[in-house]
Amino acid sequence: MKSITTNKHKILNDPIYGFTTIHNELIFDLIEHPYYQRLRRITQLGLTYLVYPGAYHTRFHHALGAMHLMQRAIKTLQSKGHEITEEEEVAVLVAILLHDIGHGPFSHALEHSIVNGVNHEHISMMIMDRLNEEFDGKLSLAIQIFQNKYPKLFLHQLISSQLDVDRLDYLKRDSFYSGVSEGVINSDRIISMFNVSNGELVVDAKGIYSVEKFIIARRLMYWQVYLHKTVLSAEFSLVEVLKRAKLLVQQGEDLFATSALKTFLQNNYTLEDFNSNYRLLDLFCQLDDFDIMTSIKEWVHHSDKILSLLSQKIIQRKLLKIELQNKPFEADYILKIQQKTERYYDINASESKHLVFSNKINNKAYNPKKDKINLLEKPLEGDSYKIRQILDGTVNFELMTFKLLAKSFSVLKTQEEIDYELDSFEAQLINDDLIVGTTEDKQGLMGVFSFKRILENK
Repeated sequence: MKSITTNKHKILNDPIYGFTTIHNELIFDLIEHPYYQRLRRITQLGLTYLVYPGAYHTRFHHALGAMHLMQRAIKTLQSKGHEITEEEEVAVLVAILLHDIGHGPFSHALEHSIVNGVNHEHISMMIMDRLNEEFDGKLSLAIQIFQNKYPKLFLHQLISSQLDVDRLDYLKRDSFYSGVSEGVINSDRIISMFNVSNGELVVDAKGIYSVEKFIIARRLMYWQVYLHKTVLSAEFSLVEVLKRAKLLVQQGEDLFATSALKTFLQNNYTLEDFNSNYRLLDLFCQLDDFDIMTSIKEWVHHSDKILSLLSQKIIQRKLLKIELQNKPFEADYILKIQQKTERYYDINASESKHLVFSNKINNKAYNPKKDKINLLEKPLEGDSYKIRQILDGTVNFELMTFKLLAKSFSVLKTQEEIDYELDSFEAQLINDDLIVGTTEDKQGLMGVFSFKRILENK
């Protein structure tokens, strides 16, 4: 039988960035894996499409887009003289490709509803470990970077920080598909300003306005899209549907559900269960948006009044009314609405809690107490700097050779000392008695040195 060779170098057409490339066989095989293909069936923004009809893109789109931006970021840093080996490049691309692979149905909307106390980062890590076994340890470095256990901290910061390629993609992508122009950012400009200082990711100071725009765009997108009150109503209703379904199943009700979903409705699995039961992860990776919506469509006709009512509200987009205020609602106010709801639908107090409930939201686009977005300042033209250098070396004027070792360097400006780490030096023999040269640090600051032969008077 004739063997078939698969072309694993692909060009994809992304509506945001245009043509993107897959040029590594490991990355191609990971994309083809069933765990990753599942992301095609998980919406990026949960039920946001009930408010913005175009917001129907998936985690699959987002992960590929983030990988594309990571390719650009790597090339930018390499062009600025920062060493990123081929092995590190592949590893960081794998890490960003798989960073959201642990998301369950409807992404964040059901984060803690299907599996209690287990977030998508935990599951992503378990899936990456499983894939690493399947691919004979080829993901080991990617996992190190993902867990922030690799010495080059900036590689992890490109994946997860307050200014990473994950956020750069989802802001631009979510803005495009939702049609909310306030979320538009210039990701190309921001990435072109990426740099590395002291092993950490920084932004060249001249990119400060693009960073400010990024933070503002993120805040506006939260208010207008992610935390839109109608979106919140839909997603909280979805959570309550799952709560009610799980309650009924665990009370012995034979409820329609796909086999994978039924398993999670019947049991309250924890992280420890995932660690001890190898099969659970495979079951979780069978779940997607279709499991939930297929079941909800069927639950519309269920005899349980609450399950049926909530399912109808989602399917028919007749969503619960939501109120927002800047302080917690009084308990008496909530109780009054619950009692009114109980009379209207002829239900009891435990049932009304699925229809009347309170929660809290917050919007913090930038947290200065967390990993900060650092700017890399460079000397301004006209600024006066003095460089103090303590050198150690040997000079052989007879053979016209020299060896220079740097002991320490410091830069002084207006009597304030600035760190100066020698990156390179060059020297030249001027004449038989003089060698002069220059030093340069990683930020572009330069200094000079000279060795002069002094003849003793005999």
